Amino acid sequence: MPADGPNSLTTAQARDHFAEILNRAAFGKERVVLTRRGKPLVAMVPIEDVAALEAMEDARDSAEVAARMQAWRESGRPGITIQDYLAANPLDEADDQA
Repeated sequence: MPADGPNSLTTAQARDHFAEILNRAAFGKERVVLTRRGKPLVAMVPIEDVAALEAMEDARDSAEVAARMQAWRESGRPGITIQDYLAANPLDEADDQA
């Protein structure tokens, strides 16, 4: 979205019309870009957009974890449980203070 488009306002305009911009995003499902010195700074977006972005990030993260786990299994390197690791490398009180 261009910084000077119809859904773009300066931060000063946004301050003066905050309730209107909030309603445009929340109820009109508009994405409104706020600019400072002609450069895009932040966007006010419908909460559904945020939920969709978070779902995409979660899916990407899950796929990455699955790929890394598969690569680990295929590498043939042995794994270790956290309990076994802690038994072999006990924490001392100095570690608890950090």
